[in-house]
Amino acid sequence: MAATRLSASILLTLAWRNLWRNYRRTGIMLVAIVVGVWAMILFSALISGMVDEMVRGGLRTLPGEVQVHHPAYRDDPSVANSIDAPEGALLALLNQSPVTGWAARIRVPAMISSERDNRGVQLLGVDPAQEISLGFDPADVVQGRFLQGPDDNGLVIGRKLAEQLETELDKRVVIMSQDPDNNVAERGIRVVGIYRARLQSTEELNVYAGRATVQKLLGLGTRVSEIAITGDDFRAVGGWWRTIEQAAGPDLETLPWMQLDGYLESMMNLQTSYNVIIMVVIFLALSFGLVNTLVMAVFERVREIGLMMALGMRPGWIMYQILLESLILLVLGLVIGNLLALATILPMEDGIDISAVAAGLEMAGMGSTLYPTLELQHMLMSTAVVVVLGLLASLIPAWRASRYNPVQALART
Repeated sequence: MAATRLSASILLTLAWRNLWRNYRRTGIMLVAIVVGVWAMILFSALISGMVDEMVRGGLRTLPGEVQVHHPAYRDDPSVANSIDAPEGALLALLNQSPVTGWAARIRVPAMISSERDNRGVQLLGVDPAQEISLGFDPADVVQGRFLQGPDDNGLVIGRKLAEQLETELDKRVVIMSQDPDNNVAERGIRVVGIYRARLQSTEELNVYAGRATVQKLLGLGTRVSEIAITGDDFRAVGGWWRTIEQAAGPDLETLPWMQLDGYLESMMNLQTSYNVIIMVVIFLALSFGLVNTLVMAVFERVREIGLMMALGMRPGWIMYQILLESLILLVLGLVIGNLLALATILPMEDGIDISAVAAGLEMAGMGSTLYPTLELQHMLMSTAVVVVLGLLASLIPAWRASRYNPVQALART
């Protein structure tokens, strides 16, 4: 065992000294690895930030990370498929961690009419305090005000819908929908606020009214269409939504956002694939330089390698020495590259202004600011890609060095 440790120490010393024989070549390759590692982590953080922003935007529109409905509601979102407001064990769970906000909402198809036009919309009966806890920002109301309570008699509509209806703040419009008996329920209501949204389609579709006002209009009593719930981390919803499902009972349908919106789930699943592909492509380009560096280092030391083999060094140890040189170079590049990535990304976590391309990104549910997300798994993934692919690329020159014939190598001039 002591002899093995001594041999390993000697190989490490030789590998380190051999690397810096040609310090310019080693330095260039080291810089290339550092830049590659930095680029891997930076691109991964940017992609993760983009995907996270898309998911958060989708969850604000959905809304919530978990929703509770009548089993038939998603196929037929009518008032006939309403549910009781939360109570008992379910209510207790909604008011404790990890739940950070919840709302009992009414969401039904409706028709809105102005003096000029009419449109099909989605009527949302909400408690404004609960809606804000789900992510609605009152600052998004660009004209007028948001609702002041569940019994508010006003209506808040989107900018685009106001343009289509050719109506404005303080004008009266008519809201029509169906009650549980399939009779038309309608009411004249004043527009008290106009809001903006990330997506134009949201502005066209969603109109907000007080929950108690809508319940009275539709004859629902205290029943609601859905219970929307949000937590402190949308990635960790799998750890608690089953508890909500058990408390809601088997007569209700409780689903996490991954099942409610397949597009958002697919984006999350593709994120890791994107990161791996980017890392592999970047390092494949670097691997040609790494192989060239090691091949040249071996070529310059043919006689030296032949002498060591003639003195009794086994071919396996020759191969280990070349691989160790590669590993040292890779580890140095990883350490410096990770530190450089940290120094680059951490100052950008407050956000990068991308308003120049915000119009295009709006279609994907993103805003005008990108927040890079640096995660430990990005650094671990880049480390695994660099070490594994780097050592695989180094096997060719290492194997060639171990196959030299000592006599022929010593005769090389």
